[in-house]
Amino acid sequence: MAAAVSSQPSLPSRYRVEPGSCDIPIGVLPATASSTPENPDPIASDLIAKLNDSITKQDSAALAALFTENSYWRDHLCLSWEFRTLKGSSALSEFAVKSPSSIKLEVDRTSTLRAPHNGPIDAFGEVNGIEFFVTVTTTFGKGNGIVRLAQQGDEWKIFTVYTSLVEITKHEEATFHQRPAGVQHGAHQGRTNWQDRRNADENLEGKDPTVVIVGAGQGGLTAAARLKMLDVDALVIDKEDRVGDNWRGRYHQLVLHDPVWMDHLPYIPFPPNWPIFTPKDKLAEFFESYVKLMELNVWVRTELKSSSWDESKKQWTIVVQRTKADGSTETRTVHPRHVIQATGHSGKKNMPHFKGVENFKGDRICHSSEFTGAKENSKGKKAIVVGSCNSGHDICQDFYEKGYEVTMVQRSSTCVVSSNSVTNIALKGLYEEGGPPTEDADWFLSSIPGELFKLQQTKVSDLCGKNDAKTIEGLEKAGFKVDRGPMDAGLMIKYFQRGGGYYIDVGGSQLIIDGKVKVKQGQEISEILANGIRFSDGSELEADEIILATGYQNMRTQAQIIFGDDVADRVGNVWGLNEEGEFRTIWQRSGHPGFWFMGGNLLLCRYYSRLLALQIKALETGIAK
Repeated sequence: MAAAVSSQPSLPSRYRVEPGSCDIPIGVLPATASSTPENPDPIASDLIAKLNDSITKQDSAALAALFTENSYWRDHLCLSWEFRTLKGSSALSEFAVKSPSSIKLEVDRTSTLRAPHNGPIDAFGEVNGIEFFVTVTTTFGKGNGIVRLAQQGDEWKIFTVYTSLVEITKHEEATFHQRPAGVQHGAHQGRTNWQDRRNADENLEGKDPTVVIVGAGQGGLTAAARLKMLDVDALVIDKEDRVGDNWRGRYHQLVLHDPVWMDHLPYIPFPPNWPIFTPKDKLAEFFESYVKLMELNVWVRTELKSSSWDESKKQWTIVVQRTKADGSTETRTVHPRHVIQATGHSGKKNMPHFKGVENFKGDRICHSSEFTGAKENSKGKKAIVVGSCNSGHDICQDFYEKGYEVTMVQRSSTCVVSSNSVTNIALKGLYEEGGPPTEDADWFLSSIPGELFKLQQTKVSDLCGKNDAKTIEGLEKAGFKVDRGPMDAGLMIKYFQRGGGYYIDVGGSQLIIDGKVKVKQGQEISEILANGIRFSDGSELEADEIILATGYQNMRTQAQIIFGDDVADRVGNVWGLNEEGEFRTIWQRSGHPGFWFMGGNLLLCRYYSRLLALQIKALETGIAK
């Protein structure tokens, strides 16, 4: 008897939407510098001084004259409490002088990487100019950034500016010089030890959390850690039995495709002996340890039973049911001012409705998220995997290794890049052994405006394609359709715009090339049969197991399931890029007051968790409205 496909509540058509993000254009670079100055520091210092003077005087014309015509300013919370990328000297000057926050940049000379230096300003190596880090002071805080200068004739002008808020004045993170004492020395009445205080804090004794976070994966934990360092009480709830079970419960052979240098968590990086590619269960153990070491308040075996927003009080009423370690249950009602949905950067699992699914008589039919692994010693069994991205390939490989006859159903094309190309080409020089400090690498990556990042990625994609040419040729001969992402911009742009549609090759491609995994390409499924699948061309495939690696819907669909129509109707679609090349809705004000989305891979969670936490802290202190 086939395992039942789990049912989900049907959603109104307005929530069943594709990501539909803007396909931003490819940026245009200035000419390379005709010569490189022996000492670029005076040029950088002079331009920054003129920039600060023009902003102070609110002189738009003088400010515009400092920029190249086709210039960019990418700002994350320094000039406004938004994520913005402005383009063109006129737009940049108006943005800077009319900002509600005054801003001042200073050249950062604390390291060779940060100090002004000659080098590529296209983040690739073809256009030379001057690059340097800056420290940023605003009306309400401090930040970091990167400036790149291009030569126009005999003049040096600003080509790109990136500014990102790091701290709020008088509300700095409780780290290093701000770390807590941990004890009150001397005699004190009613003194408690650390464990007493920790127990009281974790159980919310006598208080409501300011923030409730739904989901204890990397999104929820990084957000909770950032909020804790800003002295914002946060409670993380998760229905799983243990922290990390969202990883433990995935298919048996799952290993992260991103290398370790991309994946460090805030405050506690992975140790130096950590493997380059992290097994799922090892990551789960680290998450569990992270909660303890960071003293995060996480309630597992806890379900959100109801939620409502009070517009007049600007607070939520959240009812949760918690199962304790002894098996007893308790119902708690809390009144946070903020809720963060951190259930993953995707929403409801995408389960296409196929005619006849209830008639399947095989061993199993399920979504890839419910696939725990192929059964041992299954020689002669037949499996069909519908889907051709990371999960689909990994599951096919697992089936093949256990003796199954495997067929992958590929309905559209897939962007395929080898793990070798990702590690040794796409990430080289930034996220690698001996590379820059993780935060510097994050700022460098984030400093590239979306249009220029897309341009850079077309060149990276070309190099990866050449490195993977033999694999790509073999896949095409095997009938597997390959693409190079939107406008040939590769895997990262496809991830940013679609959230999927790619495969980082860790061995699955060779199985297809060798015919060990068959491919059914370009046909829709018309019907599930008792013993397999019938396709729109009339052909049929037999199967004992059918796995639907069909991805997930927009995060907004999950918001509707958890929080209802009142929330889902007010928030925008999540993920993908807007016209400025910034992500839509996630990590920022969602459209519903006090409601935030958090998710993404470990790198994005590490970077944007700080910005999300700073926005909440600014609202709580009245700095932002």
